[in-house]
Amino acid sequence: MHPQLTPDRIMQTGLAFWPSKTLLSAIELGVFTELAKGPESFAALSGRLGLHPRSARDFLDTLVALGFLTREGDRYGNSPETDLFLDRKKRSYVGGILEMANHRLYPFWGHLTEALRTGLPQNEAKSGEAGIFETLYADPARLKQFLAAMTGISHGANMAIARAFPWASYKTFVDVGTAQGDLAGQIALANPHLRGTGFDLPQVAPIFEEYAARLGVADRLAFQPGSFLTDPLPTADVVLMGHILHDWDLPTKQMLIAKAFDALPAGGALVVYEAIIDDDRSKNAFGLMMSLNMLIETPGGFDYTGADCAGWMKAAGFSSTRVEPLVGPDSMVIAIK
Repeated sequence: MHPQLTPDRIMQTGLAFWPSKTLLSAIELGVFTELAKGPESFAALSGRLGLHPRSARDFLDTLVALGFLTREGDRYGNSPETDLFLDRKKRSYVGGILEMANHRLYPFWGHLTEALRTGLPQNEAKSGEAGIFETLYADPARLKQFLAAMTGISHGANMAIARAFPWASYKTFVDVGTAQGDLAGQIALANPHLRGTGFDLPQVAPIFEEYAARLGVADRLAFQPGSFLTDPLPTADVVLMGHILHDWDLPTKQMLIAKAFDALPAGGALVVYEAIIDDDRSKNAFGLMMSLNMLIETPGGFDYTGADCAGWMKAAGFSSTRVEPLVGPDSMVIAIK
């Protein structure tokens, strides 16, 4: 009856967990890090990775078919993208967020239907364990991995903010919930006249300071310990919140924006960025799925549109707002006091 219609897109999306888990397992096994040294024969590579002979060739050839590996004869190698972005030994490694997705999000998302019916988180809190942040911040090794993962997912947007925002008009900034400090570091690298502060819980301090030193900007970046939920924010000309607001319910979002307003001088700017949902709520699928991820991970968090955020900013007293795209699904909402 409808010869122009096919179920292809439905089937590809419904079974999208197949290629996803294949890639995540390859990262977990260290396939791309192993091949960063150069192509290897099937026997050498499968043996080094500890793959069972029943599935080894299917697994590696699936990675070839998906475009993540190359193969010439019996020798496998990385694609240009996986060699650059999925070798753990390179600074361009973005696999940290995917490692976290593999270990945490993949099993939790199996309970999305329950979350949609109950409105309750499906992570560690479901079994009475501590929440995501309490769990991560209690373990230095897991915390370092998590903060590196946040750098991986944010790095492109951080570099865009460092160059696209009119920094020449300002002298100081504070990055709220700074994590490893990549946003602060990229801003400092691109704008030598600026001095910045990373604000986060005390456990983050050595990780932030190590990263700032590695980037060569430790002389212009300082860490200030504190909780943005209970403490005032440090004062600065520009306050930045990257991937922060979506973790919280509406009253907490509004409280954090009000704190930013109080920390700024007249003419100061608040920059909020994450996967801002388009105002029509029909195009930024990543932002919408990130909001579902907040359902899985938090008691009240959700993602939002640029118009939503601008409304909260104006209610807090900001005089003007604008939304600017960054990279991929990310945008920033800028408010001027």
